[in-house]
Amino acid sequence: MTYDIAIIGGGIVGAATLYKLQKRFPDLKMVLIEKEALLADHQTGHNSGVIHSGLYYTPGSLKAKNCVEGRHELVAFAKEHGIAHDVCGKVVVATKESELPYLDKIYNNGIANNTEGLERITAEQIKEHEPFVEGIAGLWVPCTGIIDFRGATEKMVELALAIQPESKLMLQHEVTDVVKGDSVSIVVTNKGNVEAKNLIFCAGLQADRLARKDGVNLKEKVVGFRGDYYELTDQAKHKVKNLIYPVPNPAMPFLGVHFTRMTNGDIECGPNAVFTFKREGYGKTDFSFKDTYDALTYKGTWRLFFGNVKFGIDEYRRAFSKKLFLKTLQGLIPSLEMSDLKPGRAGVRALLLGEDGDTKDDFRIEYHGKSIHVLNAPSPAATASLAIGGYIADEAEKHFGLK
Repeated sequence: MTYDIAIIGGGIVGAATLYKLQKRFPDLKMVLIEKEALLADHQTGHNSGVIHSGLYYTPGSLKAKNCVEGRHELVAFAKEHGIAHDVCGKVVVATKESELPYLDKIYNNGIANNTEGLERITAEQIKEHEPFVEGIAGLWVPCTGIIDFRGATEKMVELALAIQPESKLMLQHEVTDVVKGDSVSIVVTNKGNVEAKNLIFCAGLQADRLARKDGVNLKEKVVGFRGDYYELTDQAKHKVKNLIYPVPNPAMPFLGVHFTRMTNGDIECGPNAVFTFKREGYGKTDFSFKDTYDALTYKGTWRLFFGNVKFGIDEYRRAFSKKLFLKTLQGLIPSLEMSDLKPGRAGVRALLLGEDGDTKDDFRIEYHGKSIHVLNAPSPAATASLAIGGYIADEAEKHFGLK
């Protein structure tokens, strides 16, 4: 069969794109190609599970617009389809005077981005929300929530496939090459070829490599950063009610170590952010020669390192020291003890890194012939997924001439 559209990548952005396109064009035959045995098995399934509010993103950016629109869509989708979620709110906590200007900045961002219900709170008001937290000032963000992103991804694909019986999900099909034709392209996988008229790549940690296979002249590279989590033991879970975030370091594209209540009731603490020697490596010592060579022969990686030496060293020390990780957490909840923590999971974030070491903060989507490439979709892409899917559907309609 020749499909009208092939979508490569079965994370939540690929799933949302399939869902939005299939709803809009029910007669078109589409295929979602994923190399793992499960959907959402990398960034989507290893993130914090947070529905972000739109607090941190530059007003007018794709991140800001899509996060806020996508959040509303995602919550409505979860309600309609029974996806585990809770719009529980979070506090952002400043613990020292030097953080107050940046707390003001993200407050103003939030107001500009229509983050509803956002309010400044005092040290006393922080304790009304999170009694064990010590801070000097904060923000209350009532529209932040938590969700089962894996469940949402699976439901989007299930609903899309129910619309068109000839559309298909192909799991355990790893894309190894792309052969472009005038009217039909061939997606080469480890289990045979797939023919499609139009291609959409939502490949996350492999986005740059597949873009190059498709003939995109891309200077930047994806570099992976692993984030490790601890969990609170049962004796300490009462110390966190919902979500607690620090004021993030404005120099880095990470939100800092935070506390998150998950939809199953567990409390996660993390993640840190360390360079990983394997793009899809979730263990501290995982190693891939190809991934390491790719990253360490790229000048952008070294420029990022040299520009953030102290930050990088601190993160690595914390990755291998429970004591240092605990010390960071005690900045927000001083009463935490070593026995309150147990090792948790890890995730890897894909950052499209410029040659100058710039972390390409905004979403980036590019077009190449009959292909659309999602080249950079870091957090809050999961929250924004339905909005991103709608945006890609609009672009596909124009670029592919869909009817």
